[in-house]
Amino acid sequence: MTREELKELLPHREDMLLLDEAEVIDGRAHGRRKIRGDEFFLRGHFPGEPIVPGVILCEILAQSSCVLLGERAGGRVRTLFTGLDNVRFKRPVRPGDLFETVCEIEKSKGPFYWARGTGSVNGELCVSASFSFAILPGKENQDAESVSSSAAGTPLRQ
Repeated sequence: MTREELKELLPHREDMLLLDEAEVIDGRAHGRRKIRGDEFFLRGHFPGEPIVPGVILCEILAQSSCVLLGERAGGRVRTLFTGLDNVRFKRPVRPGDLFETVCEIEKSKGPFYWARGTGSVNGELCVSASFSFAILPGKENQDAESVSSSAAGTPLRQ
């Protein structure tokens, strides 16, 4: 999925669309973001030694996971974070790095989903996290009732 295709699926736009590309392989979302060095979140974090903030890494993981929901729903879904758990940062992500994610949905109940993901650079683990989010009701999610987690098999109800 290209950046333009991601815009059809995710409601995020510049500067908060943080994925360059994504694909689903064997029920897992694989996302990629090349850190260019000119991103807004690097301007003050940290001058002279820029490092991608951990919260941005977590957002990239979440956007990757939404690719799974969008694929199952057949279109755009709107979600909000409801929790982050067991977040571990192992290696800083810097300009020039290609940050790659692998995420999967673990379970769902009603409009709530639980996922886990990892982010790495050159195969070296940078971040791991478990997180949860909710599908927001609305026009974009009218087809979301068909979305279900393969782990739980529970369809969404609005």
